[in-house]
Amino acid sequence: MTGDPPGGRALLVERTGPLVTVQDRGRPGWARSGVSRSGAADRRSLLRANLLVGNTPAAAGLEVLLGGLQVRATAHLVVAVSGAECPLAVDGRAVPRDAVIDLPPGARLSLGTATAGLRAYLAVRGGVAVPAELGSRSRWARPARGPARTSAGGRCSTSRRWARCRDPRTC
Repeated sequence: MTGDPPGGRALLVERTGPLVTVQDRGRPGWARSGVSRSGAADRRSLLRANLLVGNTPAAAGLEVLLGGLQVRATAHLVVAVSGAECPLAVDGRAVPRDAVIDLPPGARLSLGTATAGLRAYLAVRGGVAVPAELGSRSRWARPARGPARTSAGGRCSTSRRWARCRDPRTC
């Protein structure tokens, strides 16, 4: 999750829970070649988070297993969290799930332990910027392909190009 020039728009990962990976809609259409779809386990929650921040449904986000993620914004970012119910806070102040959240530069977003559900999805306006492999930015665990698992000290760059979804029925 690097490749962004120093000082660019990114989320700096300060802490993770059991597992945090980059996911999108996956790799449909590759089964004949032995490639599983992969992608977000809860595609509807990732879609909801992406639409809240104005991304297209194809944008990549972070899939957070059981909560425990803490990130810091390097620039003003717009994010949303959907999926598993977990307490959310920006700089210690509670914020709602399934809502647009403004992160000023230096702000810390914390996801507490999930109280219901397994996976929460963090979408950032512009999407998580990692190279696509076989048409997807998702981590493909079995052959260890796609972006590396997200870990503390990592940097999740965001795209400066923002492909906005104006009407969810047509994106």
